[in-house]
Amino acid sequence: MDVEYQEEYIKNSRGVQLFTCKWLPHSSPKALVFLCHGYAMECSDFMKGCGTKLASYGYAVFGIDYEGHGRSMGARCYIKKFDNIVTDCSNYFKSIAGQEDYKNKRRFLYGESMGGAVALLVHRKDPTFWHGAILVAPMCKISEKVKPHPVVVSMLTQIEDVIPRWKIVPTKDVIDAAFKDPVKREEIRANKLIYQQKPRLKTALEMLRTSMGLEDSLNEVTLPFFVLHGEADTVTDPEVSRALYEQASSQDKTIKLYPGMWHALTSGEPDYNIDLVFADIVSWLDKRSDEEYIDKQFTDNVTSVVDDIELESPMDEPKISKPRRSRAHGSYLCGWKGRRMHHHSAM
Repeated sequence: MDVEYQEEYIKNSRGVQLFTCKWLPHSSPKALVFLCHGYAMECSDFMKGCGTKLASYGYAVFGIDYEGHGRSMGARCYIKKFDNIVTDCSNYFKSIAGQEDYKNKRRFLYGESMGGAVALLVHRKDPTFWHGAILVAPMCKISEKVKPHPVVVSMLTQIEDVIPRWKIVPTKDVIDAAFKDPVKREEIRANKLIYQQKPRLKTALEMLRTSMGLEDSLNEVTLPFFVLHGEADTVTDPEVSRALYEQASSQDKTIKLYPGMWHALTSGEPDYNIDLVFADIVSWLDKRSDEEYIDKQFTDNVTSVVDDIELESPMDEPKISKPRRSRAHGSYLCGWKGRRMHHHSAM
């Protein structure tokens, strides 16, 4: 199916110019999909494969570069307030959904890594507005055994307003760990729109607070969702997705863990793995965009749809198998793994 690509700049409520883009099928779309990219990433190039793929299956796909990310204006990857990102996305997505051509279309959020946190918080702003979410290795929990010590967080908090933009958070390049395919890995390194320097102090703390806030309120997630995670992911722990699946109040929730796959499920794996992942995503979306399924869910809304668990081996509950690659000992910041109190510069 042919896909039409468009770009546009908009201004947010703070007067900052933001880059937006869309991938449209040439026929009336099955539904609308709104992209929330990861930290340091961008939509026009990095998310191009995702947008094109979903549009080729009949979905209208819309992306936005967060303030300070990609082609949007603002200090590079400086997150003064995480809720600004959430508000910008919510406002833009709703402006699209309110257009005459799209008013009767179902609306799905799609978030990767930090974008998973953005998607969940956009949902929280208006829980009844969204019909579902695709969450790829989402940032929504910090492993209990490796949480930063409160004293360390307190010390950093005391100086965040003095040197908020300083790039002083110790970091480790995770591109090698996130992207399995060496050709795709080098393409990511060559993308000048992707931020690859140390995180700014304020940014790291905002992401930490966001992760901890989500971790404490996973039970407030009520929309249908499909969470996907590579079992060999050494950037975000698969236990994050399992916790989301187990604690969310959603009646319709699906989890799938992919043996041997890394963090960048939709952009860093060999093509045959990426095709497999997108086949699962499209299948989930198609089912929840089908009128017969929607009518049945409305009729049987007292019945849970939690039996839609998709795992590689039968079991009573989702279980994380040990990855095939060795994991570095260290800690998680915002659900991202590294040495203690280190933060990652991409994804």
